[in-house]
Amino acid sequence: MPRTEDATVSADAAVGANAAEPAVASVAAASAAVATRADDAAGGGDAGPDRPAEIPARAPQRRPAAPARRGPADPVKSLMHHHRDLCERAVSPLEIAAGLEAHGLTDRTAARYRHRDVFSLAEELYARIPARTAEPAAPEPPPPGPDSEARAGWTLLALLPGAACLATAGLLRATEGVLGGGARAAVTVTGALLACLALRLCLSRGPLRAPEGAGRAGMYACWLLSFAVYGEELIAQVISGGPDGPWEATPAPLLGLAAAVAPAAWCAHLFTVRAHRKLTGSRALEEFGAGVRPLLLAAVALFLCALLPLLFLAGLGLGGDGTPVGAAALGVLFFLARLLAAHGLPEPGTVALAAACAVEAAAPALVLAGRLPGLEPLAVPVHALVSAGGTGAVSALACGAAALGLLVHASAALSRASAHTRS
Repeated sequence: MPRTEDATVSADAAVGANAAEPAVASVAAASAAVATRADDAAGGGDAGPDRPAEIPARAPQRRPAAPARRGPADPVKSLMHHHRDLCERAVSPLEIAAGLEAHGLTDRTAARYRHRDVFSLAEELYARIPARTAEPAAPEPPPPGPDSEARAGWTLLALLPGAACLATAGLLRATEGVLGGGARAAVTVTGALLACLALRLCLSRGPLRAPEGAGRAGMYACWLLSFAVYGEELIAQVISGGPDGPWEATPAPLLGLAAAVAPAAWCAHLFTVRAHRKLTGSRALEEFGAGVRPLLLAAVALFLCALLPLLFLAGLGLGGDGTPVGAAALGVLFFLARLLAAHGLPEPGTVALAAACAVEAAAPALVLAGRLPGLEPLAVPVHALVSAGGTGAVSALACGAAALGLLVHASAALSRASAHTRS
């Protein structure tokens, strides 16, 4: 019996041991798996006999960068970078459009920047200007037309040259036969100085003011005015074999031209205001140019309509004779030259004035040179001109041709938007 009990106990122990073996094996396997993962995480695990070796992962390789395209993807951005100063200084899209036009950009070339015209391109450039935080934004420029007080100011100044000349002529007429030659000369010189001072004040303000100066135009203007007063008598004496005596002055053209300064200022003012309105309402450079050219012709015609009566009245009051064609041509030449200078283009007017001076100086010089042996043909054109139109034909031809050429140039120069952003 004791052996039987011992055998039973041994059998039960064996059965319990067999039953515990799977649990122990599971715990051992779990411990081994945990240890293996820890080794892998630490990077020190080696491939065992029952475990295949792991291939180390390679870092992803970047593809070589594609070659950069030639030419910017945004052409407007490159244009803005090229004209950075213009875009940063601009206070309106119109100023940018005028600057682009001044650099040779037209509506046709604006299509390369994916815009139909220069104005729409300028609007995009102006919209892309970064906001300035350090500097206050520039105020919107006022329209070129001044207010009523400013208009009254420069209108009064424009009347002063005519008033000074009229007062001088009236004083000389009233004191005729009373004052001696020296006193009359002093009155004439004083009146001329007052008229020049008044003219200088007039040209420093208002629509006739030249922001960049007029260069040598003043010197040429003095010659032309002197020839208008003394030129006809000089030509007459040279043609008749002289000169042989003092030249008789004809001050009527000078008085008429001085009185025409006020109409010239108003015609220039009207042209500037109308042209600025055209610039604001236009959407293409061709459209703006086509609208400005008739305005220029209308301004010149309006000034001529005001000049002719003033010249006629001056000649009637001072005893002038004949139609003042030369003085009228000289007045139109002065008006166009000053209008261009007021819009920042003084060089063409200076050249036209110099050309008129050269023709007037060449006429008596050719007559005098024709008196030399063998040079008689030089005087033939001047004799033919005087025979056809009188002594005033020389001034009419010189100033008329110069005024016509300047009008053709002005119709092209003043039809550009860049000429109206400085006025």
